[in-house]
Amino acid sequence: MVVGLALLGLASLPACAGLGGNADSIQADGAHMKAQIRSSTSAAGYSVEQLTLPSGTVVQEYLTDAGIVFAVSWHGPTMPNLRDTLGSYFEQYVAASATAEHNARTRRHFEVSESDLVVQSNGRMRDYYGRAYVPSLLPPNVTPADIQ
Repeated sequence: MVVGLALLGLASLPACAGLGGNADSIQADGAHMKAQIRSSTSAAGYSVEQLTLPSGTVVQEYLTDAGIVFAVSWHGPTMPNLRDTLGSYFEQYVAASATAEHNARTRRHFEVSESDLVVQSNGRMRDYYGRAYVPSLLPPNVTPADIQ
């Protein structure tokens, strides 16, 4: 009975790789988010998997040649589920966001900048965009400007 409940609890956990995860779960990410995996592109030192959510929001997962998700970006009419998108970095994001500064004038920009996690989010109703990356995981030829 206890084993059955433990397995049931594990089955309900998100199956997403998210930030810091690996390429093996891209298909699981798509299924969990009910997204369509639209394309896979390669660039020098990294590749990008694009997932389109039912809302029309596009989430891009940037992977190293070793298959580790070093960055994610999003744009669209709704925000993606950040627990899924940020993966194992979500708790760090929540803790850091408690002390992060909001743009008090517009309330449209939000940024968390830690030594090993950067999250930038912007937008207004029906036009959201942002990115998150782990500086220590960036491939040698990649700069934050490459994550769009």
